[in-house]
Amino acid sequence: MLNDGKGSSTTVVAAPPDRQTLGWVIAILLAVIATVEVLQFDRSAVRRDAAWAQAQPGTDRLGARGIHAFTGQLTRTSFGLFMLDVDTGTVWCYEFVNGVDGTKQLRLVAARSWVFDRYLEEFNVGDPTPAAVADLVEQQVSRRKAVLGAPGADAGEAASSEAPAVPGK
Repeated sequence: MLNDGKGSSTTVVAAPPDRQTLGWVIAILLAVIATVEVLQFDRSAVRRDAAWAQAQPGTDRLGARGIHAFTGQLTRTSFGLFMLDVDTGTVWCYEFVNGVDGTKQLRLVAARSWVFDRYLEEFNVGDPTPAAVADLVEQQVSRRKAVLGAPGADAGEAASSEAPAVPGK
């Protein structure tokens, strides 16, 4: 309060700082961010037909590429880190072990390439083998055809008797 000496007093009230300016600054920044996002989206309009993770036209490699890592249990008491290099067709595994000073360390326990493995049809497989499964499917299809060939068989059963394509046959 101020006193001018004549017995009247004047009250001076300070106005709070103008917060409207802060609101405008935030609104302008949001508008700039939205504009940048829209411009980046339009720039990718040429490639809109492909998903972001897909290979772009002109590349011959499709699917997940690179090195993938995942963990798993090796034995009842040990765990490992499995690494998979899709580009080179290699898998390898590290085991988590205790070092001499008690620190955790990684030890390479196995590695191999599967580049040529995929060309094998049967190797070290248990029963039933893929060939035995193919024979069972052929027998089942033959039985269905014999039943459907009998008088009184309906068309609904005929549609479900289609056999899947057996590779190599």
